[in-house]
Amino acid sequence: MMARWSTMPDVELVAVTDRSGFDESFHHGSAVAIGISGLAVMEVGDVDAPIYARSSNKPLQADAMVALGWQPTFEQLALACASHDGTDHHIDVARSTLRAAGLSVDALLNTPDLPLNRPVADALVASGGSAAPLYMNCSGKHAAMVATCRVNGWLIESYLDIGHPLQQAITARVAELAGDVVHVGVDGCGAPAHVTSLRGLARAFRTLAMERSLVWTAMTSHPGLVGGDRRDVTRIMRLVPRLMAKDGAEGVFAAAMPDGRAAAVKIADGNGRAAGVVLAAVLRTLGVDVDPAELGAPILGHGQPVGRVRPVVGG
Repeated sequence: MMARWSTMPDVELVAVTDRSGFDESFHHGSAVAIGISGLAVMEVGDVDAPIYARSSNKPLQADAMVALGWQPTFEQLALACASHDGTDHHIDVARSTLRAAGLSVDALLNTPDLPLNRPVADALVASGGSAAPLYMNCSGKHAAMVATCRVNGWLIESYLDIGHPLQQAITARVAELAGDVVHVGVDGCGAPAHVTSLRGLARAFRTLAMERSLVWTAMTSHPGLVGGDRRDVTRIMRLVPRLMAKDGAEGVFAAAMPDGRAAAVKIADGNGRAAGVVLAAVLRTLGVDVDPAELGAPILGHGQPVGRVRPVVGG
């Protein structure tokens, strides 16, 4: 039976978009900030309501694969946590993951797509290329999944099935880190998508950062592989050394420092435009030195910046 809300979870106004000096759109959502002590120092909306963390769960999934015996380079591990732009560097690292496992791109069963980066996608099409699993932003995760199957002698052809040993182990680790998994659906890439709480997501990031896990090391060492040069996830990690951060579809964003500070946000209507800006504002309440104005894309009018997204919560 499909889980449905009889009423919308409690959310609050978290950001406003203005255009030419007039407020145009209002973004509601939830946010949580966890301090060094492990206690929440700020809660906005219902942070215990279940959400799909979407690609923000990738670091948790990658951590599970390392525990299953996959031994990647730090670049390969960073890409396993990524929703990458599909640049040559991203694709080369994905290929290296497959090559190290003795596999070809044919092993990838994720949804075919063009690169997220528009100029890269346009160049690919102009050269005669087309959508393929390798170019899809989740190909690093899927390359890691099939490589982990190879290490363990598991069937590769069914690696996306929720009952596959790989996915069972990943689900167990996500539940361990986030506190619970209340539902498992199908993500855009075809892999299982886990429903946790926003508080649980923040605590999971906190654990991985405080342990200075291999995932934390890989992501903070290679922020460009986790997203792309123009993406908020890469920009915020470059602005704040040692900060581990990951965005997810439908307006999810989480981050943590190795000293125990962590934050997570969810934009209620799924429009991710405000997520990075709000995350930065929430991190400022924890004393993390990052200016929300450094994140988010400008609001354009006739191709020129005429407005911005500004947070109304946090520091």
